[in-house]
Amino acid sequence: MSEPRPQENVWEYPRPPALVVCERRVRIELGGVLLVDSTRALRVLETSHPPTIYVPPQDVDLTHITPSAARSTFCEWKGSATYFDAIVGDRTERAVAWAYPSPTPGFAALQDHLAFYPSRMDRCRLDEELVRTQEGDFYGGWITDEIVGPFKGGPGTWGW
Repeated sequence: MSEPRPQENVWEYPRPPALVVCERRVRIELGGVLLVDSTRALRVLETSHPPTIYVPPQDVDLTHITPSAARSTFCEWKGSATYFDAIVGDRTERAVAWAYPSPTPGFAALQDHLAFYPSRMDRCRLDEELVRTQEGDFYGGWITDEIVGPFKGGPGTWGW
């Protein structure tokens, strides 16, 4: 059995956010298909949010990913995001992932990396640990045993 990971309190994450290497293997499944398998992911750490995981496109099965017309957003730190749908067999999940095709200079390493909402996938894992989803539909945080909140995103937390 491996040693427990050190606790990370999201209220100690910086603002503006930090971009760090993800030291764990990332796997994402939908409809019985492994969409992502990466050991080269990045994490964005921002005050009050569980980490968001970004994977390089080379580690994504892009045969199941298509640009989405569902939405676009703007982040004051990272820039304009575009969204992607996932299609596996007869199943279509809208706006399951986003990317920054032209991120701001401080987040240039995120260019074209995809971040997935764990709540819209069947299974997301960091190493062998199943990820718990962040409440709400705006943030795509990945909650694991070492991540401690409370977390922004759920009802009543928007004013934090």
